[in-house]
Amino acid sequence: MSTTAESEGALETRGLEPVPDAERTGKTRELFPTWVAANISVLLLTMGAGLIVSNGLNFWQVLVVALVSPLLSYGMVGLISIAGKRGGSPGMTLSRAVFGQRGNLFPGALIWVARWGWETINAVTGAYAILTVLNICFGVESSTWLTVVTLVAFVSCTFLISGLGRKILHICSTWSTYAFGAFSVLVLVYLLAETDWSAVFDKPAGSTAMMVAGVGTIAAGGISWVPTGPDFTRYLPRAASNKPLIGHAIGGAGIVVVPMVLMGAVMAVSDPKLSSAQDPVSFLGELLPMWIAVPYLLMALIGMLLINSMSMYSAGFTAMTLGIKVPRAWAVSVNAVISLIFGYILMNVATSFMGSFISFLTLLAVAFSAWIGVFGIDMLRRKTYDGEALMDTKRTSAYWYRAGFAWQAMTAWAIALVVGLLFTKVDWFSGPLATSWIGRHGLGWLATIVIAAVLYAVLPKTPLVERDAASTDGKGEGETELVSA
Repeated sequence: MSTTAESEGALETRGLEPVPDAERTGKTRELFPTWVAANISVLLLTMGAGLIVSNGLNFWQVLVVALVSPLLSYGMVGLISIAGKRGGSPGMTLSRAVFGQRGNLFPGALIWVARWGWETINAVTGAYAILTVLNICFGVESSTWLTVVTLVAFVSCTFLISGLGRKILHICSTWSTYAFGAFSVLVLVYLLAETDWSAVFDKPAGSTAMMVAGVGTIAAGGISWVPTGPDFTRYLPRAASNKPLIGHAIGGAGIVVVPMVLMGAVMAVSDPKLSSAQDPVSFLGELLPMWIAVPYLLMALIGMLLINSMSMYSAGFTAMTLGIKVPRAWAVSVNAVISLIFGYILMNVATSFMGSFISFLTLLAVAFSAWIGVFGIDMLRRKTYDGEALMDTKRTSAYWYRAGFAWQAMTAWAIALVVGLLFTKVDWFSGPLATSWIGRHGLGWLATIVIAAVLYAVLPKTPLVERDAASTDGKGEGETELVSA
């Protein structure tokens, strides 16, 4: 295991290896702008509009959805983040302790592939934001070649920021938090003055089923960040309090999600088409005056750059966990290329951006939830991680278990994943249980978490043995760790 200290420069050179205690100088307050930046996306406006138009909810129901969604999803982000503080490694590296060195390749591969879609969606949205600004300011009309140019520009900037690493991400996140917050207030004041509020509040209430389903749709974005949480807490001291990890995750996300979802819902009253537009950004140029729309879009563009940069930052670790033996900064390039390819298809071939986006979010939530249920139960039982065992991918690893697999974790994960898909319905896929109560309420993701957690909790475990951990990074002399035999 490498113990080389991380360079003090801007470029982060540390890979999967646990961060030594001497380098754990991070502050819990740094997490707040991190999770603010993770949600700065105009897609929240479109999703808020969808709650009004597609789900048939009224303003007060949208308010409930907007409040509950980040509480649930980013509550899980904060809880799982505790593992990063304990183990000092990225989330999918810590996952080796749960699933085994070989077993972890299966959920790791699925989560890595899911990130392709998330990064593609954000890259396309960022490209549309650039196109909208060009149209508003210079009257430039969109074309195939221009979509390619804007997409390449967005992904290139994403690759640069994510490649530099944690320090640059934190600096960018902090400044974008202030800037986007200021312009969001400006948009909110404009909407307060210009909106026909009688039309907003006169809208009748929708069904409870659609409100619950709306929570799942909005929460899916947060759920996708859960395995990433430890990536941003591994530089925290072991003694750091757990409460701020959870509080900053919920607060940072909520301060963006709640107002943006509500603003989208209000905008949908005057323009219902924005909930299903192929271009999910250009409506801002139609609903807002130029002096607000342009700077707001530019701030949103920076936000979407940060979202994709954070995702690619973690995806680089996941790729390395899967055995791609390149430095983290170069591992990021794999996802960058994939974003370009799929982004071009979505912008120039697909017929429904929002339909594709909602379908993706639904499947994304189920895919991540199976891992969350298993990892979460394991984290409740485990207080420490063996740093040497995490990095040892051979039979000598304490996390080799049987033939490289922890069969209890693998069984719970696989069964929960399959059952969750049975309850799921999207535009091009419908599970046989999608018409059940759970399916109609869009709770396939929650069923997946519960099934994975319960199964992993009740499955018989192999006997625990005491192994010497005196030489393990971060533990004191004579300290021991219990690991599965």
